[in-house]
Amino acid sequence: MTFSFCVYRLEELVNQWIWRQDFWLPPGVTWKDIAERTSDGSRHPVPRGLLISLPLALGFIALRFVFERVVALPLSRWLGVCDRVRVHVTPVPKLEAFYLQKNKQPSQNDLVVLEKHCGLTQRQIQTWLRQRRNQDKPSNTRKFCEASWRFVFYLIAFLAGLISLINTPWFWDHRECWSGYPRQGVAEAQYWYYIMELSFYLSLLLCVSVDIKRKDFKEQIIHHIATIFLIAFSYCANYVRVGTLVMLVHDSSDFLLESAKMFNYAGWRKTCDALFVVFAAVFLVTRLVVFPCRVIYTAVVDSLDVFPPYPGYYFLNGLLLVLQALHIFWAWLILRMVHKFVFLGKVERDERSDEESEADEEDEVGEEECSWEQKKGTLNSKFVSLANNCVLNNLTNQRRKMNSRTPKAR
Repeated sequence: MTFSFCVYRLEELVNQWIWRQDFWLPPGVTWKDIAERTSDGSRHPVPRGLLISLPLALGFIALRFVFERVVALPLSRWLGVCDRVRVHVTPVPKLEAFYLQKNKQPSQNDLVVLEKHCGLTQRQIQTWLRQRRNQDKPSNTRKFCEASWRFVFYLIAFLAGLISLINTPWFWDHRECWSGYPRQGVAEAQYWYYIMELSFYLSLLLCVSVDIKRKDFKEQIIHHIATIFLIAFSYCANYVRVGTLVMLVHDSSDFLLESAKMFNYAGWRKTCDALFVVFAAVFLVTRLVVFPCRVIYTAVVDSLDVFPPYPGYYFLNGLLLVLQALHIFWAWLILRMVHKFVFLGKVERDERSDEESEADEEDEVGEEECSWEQKKGTLNSKFVSLANNCVLNNLTNQRRKMNSRTPKAR
């Protein structure tokens, strides 16, 4: 009796403070209106319907672990993915402790302190730290496995979303997103489309600490959080029609990007360049034209014909504008890559890769070349000195022979 009363009170508090109707729903609309069954018997969206996404997110993590080892790893070997041989540094406990604490470029004061404690020169300390960073850099095989997992999901999600939406009226006319609101039924295919997308982005957010970190790491975190809130809010407030369009627009270009990465890591430059061109065109059209001009426009303008602005209206459109700001940022990176592709003839690298590690590799290569030049110069000088010694020895021996023969001749 006491336990059931506590559960009832907890549910009452959640409904009172979290699921407040005046925030989530337009004026005059209640949760009963959304939960009311439609004439065709389709599913009605309720917040508790999203709880299944939590165990599914853990299932995605387990499935990814199996996929990367059973499917992606053999595929990487078959496509010829090669990993660069990393130099394993000699263990230095004090330098290792400094690296684990900061893992950044040391300042001049840090170098002076480390030089006193380790008994190494500043140049040797910088070389050790650079090689230590390169030792932790992810291999091409790991990058390929991560990209292949995302490629498979985005491709399946895009095809499933396209099949479930292509015959709907709001796919062709976005004003239909608000026809009959809030009593709009949700088909089973659209419901599971929502659940799969929400579960996948939850799994990405849970694995963000172990995934490969790139230059846009913070932007990726913001994107995942905004996407999760947008999917959850649009489902609870029954903006499912707008939400399905948002997810379809994003999935249309994501699988192209991941496929280009896969062939880039495999060394298939021409295939990578061709896929990158297709991806850049699709991304710029869908994210900078279709998304703001059709999806955001219908959420901001067309919705006002059905209900006046309210807190949830600003929350929804604020998340859409956050996504659009990220689209503009990524479009700038893509245009930089397009510039390199046009003037250099190929895609040099992923613009979102870690610049610091690449600079370390370049420095390492430069150091190897310099050390080789120094060794080469030392060897040449030894050869020259050896040759000179041989010549001097021959001359000395000849003089001795001539001096020894001279008295006999006299």
